[in-house]
Amino acid sequence: MTDEPLTRTRKPAGAAVMQPQVTAAIQAAAFEELAAVGYGKLSMEAVARRAGVSKPTLYRRWPTKEQLVISLVTEVAVAAAEPPDTGTLESDLRAFLAISAAGLSHPLASRIIPDLLAQAIRVPSLAEALQSGLGQSRRAKVAQILDRAIARGELPPGLNHELALDFLMAPLFWRAILGGTPTDPTYLDELTTMLLAAFGAHRNR
Repeated sequence: MTDEPLTRTRKPAGAAVMQPQVTAAIQAAAFEELAAVGYGKLSMEAVARRAGVSKPTLYRRWPTKEQLVISLVTEVAVAAAEPPDTGTLESDLRAFLAISAAGLSHPLASRIIPDLLAQAIRVPSLAEALQSGLGQSRRAKVAQILDRAIARGELPPGLNHELALDFLMAPLFWRAILGGTPTDPTYLDELTTMLLAAFGAHRNR
């Protein structure tokens, strides 16, 4: 049996037809369930029930909840927006911080991210997915902001990229995890100013 209605075209015996809209519904349900109960209590049955699909339909895509969650993390990393390119480092940083803060403050993300970070200590494959997906992939994109600023002469060529990237995201994660308000405009303005000073930024003459 497949996710799609029967058509005139004969499918190979046993072939599973994966409807994109069904997959999307399952992913949305998984995010909602993960936010509601956390990774530890997440069950495939609850995800299937919330998505309105059968358990075989779910298991055909992801045999375990671990694989399901890792897939969700990968999807988020791939869908991450390109970093802003406004023409100046200061504007790029301010825009990036605003976008990132909004993402961390999302009702689902604000509950899912702290839980996954805690669970990653116990689940090595989840830790690896977070590091390679949301970690390395996202950092590679954000590094473009620094590279463009160096090319424009706004940052020193010897800037420590890895440390600078840590500086960019750590304050927002720390504030979000501790229940702060990372989207406060004054906070973001002051954080931008401090980052520019920490990076040794200077304006073109």
